[in-house]
Amino acid sequence: MSDRGHIELNRLVDSIVVGQRHRRDTGDLTPLIDSLKRVGLLQPVTITPDGHLICGYRRLQAAKQLGWRTLRVWVRSGLSDELTRLLAERDENTTHKPLSPLEAAKLYEELRTLVAEDADRRKRATQYGTETDETAGQPGPAESAGPAGPAGPGSGARGDARRRAAEMVTGKASYARLEQILQMERIAADRSLSPDLRALAETEIEAIRDGGAVDPGYQRVKAAERAAALTRPGDDTDLDQVTAAAIKTAQADRRRRIRENRARREAAAATTKRSTRSFTLKWAELDGWTTKYDAEQIAREITPANWAIFRRVLDQTQAFADAVESARAATSTPAAPSAPGELAAPDTREEV
Repeated sequence: MSDRGHIELNRLVDSIVVGQRHRRDTGDLTPLIDSLKRVGLLQPVTITPDGHLICGYRRLQAAKQLGWRTLRVWVRSGLSDELTRLLAERDENTTHKPLSPLEAAKLYEELRTLVAEDADRRKRATQYGTETDETAGQPGPAESAGPAGPAGPGSGARGDARRRAAEMVTGKASYARLEQILQMERIAADRSLSPDLRALAETEIEAIRDGGAVDPGYQRVKAAERAAALTRPGDDTDLDQVTAAAIKTAQADRRRRIRENRARREAAAATTKRSTRSFTLKWAELDGWTTKYDAEQIAREITPANWAIFRRVLDQTQAFADAVESARAATSTPAAPSAPGELAAPDTREEV
């Protein structure tokens, strides 16, 4: 058994069942076949205990074309049947036509729930000592791998489930847009809310269905929700005016957060030192740069401000070169003194 939480074994190729919801368009298998011939199967395909393929369809087809009788597989029983089905549906949809934002949000919602349930089930099994060898630990790497890492009740587990589900649907850990769509759908379906607020949510959802951006519509709906919470039945307050003011405040807050985040990123970048490899690549790219420009044309067209920048960069470069030269001289190993009558070995250090 692997230490990553799955059973690894050899299985007859013909015994692996490919369901209807897996990818069928394999594309060009030649590079994969060549790799299998050269180095073998580096990552086994993943199957359920009853032999149904979870992921690795292209590897399976390449093995069949090579005439392999057996194939290394990972047997995964730590996922529920429903989660496995949804992962297969995800693979089918995302490898052909991208999901719409609303479709992605719905699949994400189902996966998020099932991921959390599976994690909670594994946690309970571990706590009460009922976990079997087949389900112990965390699942190993796979194209449709399930949740890895600890998860359980609480906000941390919910956040982990959201990230895992978002990665399964979109390939990215960010779930903000998907959660925004789901919140708008919940508002539209909540009959305890005002008809105007529900109608606005439905309008924004329809706009997203027609290709509109998610975040602006979400901000409008949330602003209207806050405005509705501030009004009382019979109040003379104009809900539209309150909503507009709330939207304006939300937009100002968003712009402020963007500026603050940008400032933090720029400050971090200003103090982060790049690697020696980055340094050598930059200068390799600049090697011979003077042959690519016409000195007379530059002299005619460059502005005084841009020429001042060029001169400043030259001065900075020379100062940095001097500092590196001093550091290289200080860290180099001094040559051993020559014996009487013996010539010292020539200095073969590379010049900068």
